[in-house]
Amino acid sequence: MNKRYIYPQVRATVGEAEWAQRVNLAACYRLLAHYRMTDLIYTHVSARVPGASGEFLINPYGLMFDEITASSLVKVDHAGRVLLDATGIGFNPAGFVIHSCIHHARPGLHCVIHTHTAAGMGVAAQERGLLDISQHAMRFHGALSYHDYEGVALDADEQPRLVADLGEKNKAMVLRNHGLLTAGETVREAFDLMFYLERACQAQIAAQAGGAALRECSSEVGRKVARQFTEPDGSELHDWPALMRLLDRIDDSYRN
Repeated sequence: MNKRYIYPQVRATVGEAEWAQRVNLAACYRLLAHYRMTDLIYTHVSARVPGASGEFLINPYGLMFDEITASSLVKVDHAGRVLLDATGIGFNPAGFVIHSCIHHARPGLHCVIHTHTAAGMGVAAQERGLLDISQHAMRFHGALSYHDYEGVALDADEQPRLVADLGEKNKAMVLRNHGLLTAGETVREAFDLMFYLERACQAQIAAQAGGAALRECSSEVGRKVARQFTEPDGSELHDWPALMRLLDRIDDSYRN
């Protein structure tokens, strides 16, 4: 077990619901590292603190994603005040700008993920965005938002436009010339959406690199596939525990 960035006093300080959320969020960070969806320390995942108004957890601004533990996560409020930070490192200001406005505007979304992957940035640079050329892409048909690039997300006045572009129902967004964003009612849902959005972008970049004409599916098929993926199939009961078992085999220190 990697014992760096483990702070036993945090476990003794927070309630059971917050600790469970911390473990799930730390797992999400480790999974993003495992599936190569990191950008050194410069992207971020946040999760709402259960039962707390306007409080959420985010990564310390200086740890690699494969170093994140449940006790190292920073707790902040909607105004950006640090409520608990055992590392003393603090958080990424750009991460706060992006995540805080979504948590505030969409209280039903408890986790937000933002990435800068090569494939995600590649699709974000394309005028037409994500194309209906794969099953993974079509699960987002009619439910993928776009937000124009305004520079590094350090200006609070961008927040209303971020929220407006995400909309009231969508849970995934392409940040043009920037990267990808997903949000979910649980950490598991946000990760699931990001995993498949990333795979859809990878498939598109790979298909375009082949040089042959692309075969796009019809809007009718796209709508059908998107509808099929919104129908509950019970997978959410099995895939997250399986992913946590994967992490436990690699390094279970995220749980601490």
